[in-house]
Amino acid sequence: SHETELVVRIIKQGAVDFIAKPYSPERIEHAISQALEKRSLRNEIDYLRRQQNIVYDFDRILAVSPVMKKVLTTVRKLADNNSTILMTGETGTGKSFLAGTIHYNSPRRHKPFVMINCANIPETLLESELFGHERGAFTGALKTRAGRFEQANEGTVFLDEIGELSPALQAKLLRVLEEKAFERVGGNQTIHSDIRIIAATNRILEQQVADGAFREDLYYRLNVVTIYLPPLRERREDIPELISHFLNAYNEANDRYVVHIETKAMEAMQKYHWPGNVRELENIIERATALAKEERIESDDLPPDLKDFNAFTFHRKTGRLKTLEEIEQEYIQWVLEQV
Repeated sequence: SHETELVVRIIKQGAVDFIAKPYSPERIEHAISQALEKRSLRNEIDYLRRQQNIVYDFDRILAVSPVMKKVLTTVRKLADNNSTILMTGETGTGKSFLAGTIHYNSPRRHKPFVMINCANIPETLLESELFGHERGAFTGALKTRAGRFEQANEGTVFLDEIGELSPALQAKLLRVLEEKAFERVGGNQTIHSDIRIIAATNRILEQQVADGAFREDLYYRLNVVTIYLPPLRERREDIPELISHFLNAYNEANDRYVVHIETKAMEAMQKYHWPGNVRELENIIERATALAKEERIESDDLPPDLKDFNAFTFHRKTGRLKTLEEIEQEYIQWVLEQV
């Protein structure tokens, strides 16, 4: 009919609703409320996208050390393609930030970036979280729900702590990588989703494969391109730049003006082994900024274990204290070198 054609045309032109006669005040009020809510949501999404483009920027990757400059060069190249990426490195080295930077500088930047920490979600819930479920698939499944893979169509999924996946979920993930297809829990319909997967782990997956805890075929599917993020103790040249960055951030956030760091405090931070890496450094700068008197961070503003850290007795490679025998051997070697 003419009226139906008119409705279709005005909806295509941007109208959000159509109110048929007779017009009731309640119906008009509801339609206006819905329209305002949709506009507010659209503005919020646009704002978040702009913020994400700012946050996940290559210029925010602080790379003074040669090892981080190499990582940055690799990341810039990977942003332009769809290759699956496996990130390795200790906790707190910045794997999730790097994954976001790759996504928001890729052709998929205007599509979803979905992050899932496989270690934080119980195994019984993780399958539904990733693949979704049909109504009635299990107790409490009152309605059909799209999983993260489905929600991220045409975007990127970041799977953190990939080494924690159960064998059953490893098999389903392998199919997603090979066919871009899966079924919801309790469903028979095959769903296709065009997603790029970036996985990360702080474990040694090769050892897990050797132990039979991780599928070898899945490992090779994930390991198309590997990015190793070094621990902070292997990129000490970056520490002053990181400190300056976090100092500026927390000065602005807390309306402080802390611009100086005592030499003794800076030396302590340069020598420290940073088991929590960049995340630990950020937490310490936030703490020190809050505790600092006036414009200066002093060694007393730092945690005791950082101030009292003894580099001579710490084994950097394993993150443990050296044994007495190791210390004696190093001392003997040092004496021989002086002769």
